[in-house]
Amino acid sequence: MIRTETSDHITTITLDRPEKLNAFSGTMREDLLAALRAAESDPDCRVVVITGAGRAFCAGGDVEYMAGRQKNGDVESFRKLLDAGRDVVTTIVEMARPVIASVNGIAAGAGCNLALACDYRIASETAKLGETFVRIGIHPDWGGTWFLPRLVGPSRALELLMTGRMVDAAEALSIGMVDRIVPLDELPSQTMNLARAIAQGPPLAIADIKRALAASRTNTLRAQVELESEHQVRAFLSGDAGEGMAAFFEKRPPKFEGK
Repeated sequence: MIRTETSDHITTITLDRPEKLNAFSGTMREDLLAALRAAESDPDCRVVVITGAGRAFCAGGDVEYMAGRQKNGDVESFRKLLDAGRDVVTTIVEMARPVIASVNGIAAGAGCNLALACDYRIASETAKLGETFVRIGIHPDWGGTWFLPRLVGPSRALELLMTGRMVDAAEALSIGMVDRIVPLDELPSQTMNLARAIAQGPPLAIADIKRALAASRTNTLRAQVELESEHQVRAFLSGDAGEGMAAFFEKRPPKFEGK
């Protein structure tokens, strides 16, 4: 139910349960986490893309399964789902590799927050996103109450979280839930173009850029420029910097190796 492929330094992780709109069931959460951790430890991987098979990105949790647990008051099983979701989104945020969500269709509930956890979201014109938890009487998880207000602002996040309203691609772009929308038939190629552009860059510097942007959420300006200096010195001493400067003078594309 989770497919992984690595090519040209790009690891594509596909949620592959199209008959159920890629809703999480069975070990899908754990398998997604394992795929992310494998990508992070793979020296050939520089960028991760997450997408869904068929016409959906991810419809969230399997409501039929959750209903059975709720009817039986099975909190222990339910907590395992919550813990797995927590581990997925924190891994995405904390891993050095940039993670792109390629949102091909419906992204609801946990699927929406999986997309929001990624570093960049490119969506098809037919995509729809929604914090649909309240529709079935439950509270958002997978970091929704953390990611959404940072992207769209607290008041708009309140409205979306409390109503469970679905947002179409155009509105999602206008409020900051996604970063780019493209025609559905161009989504794979546009996603790969972006991923390749990042993968061709210096991996060490790019990893530190992701870390710096994460730190900027809480750092003061002084703390942030000190962190930038630390990262800059590390980059300056790298083989990639030597290659980049040599390529500049030789008027050729650089070939960065992450060293």
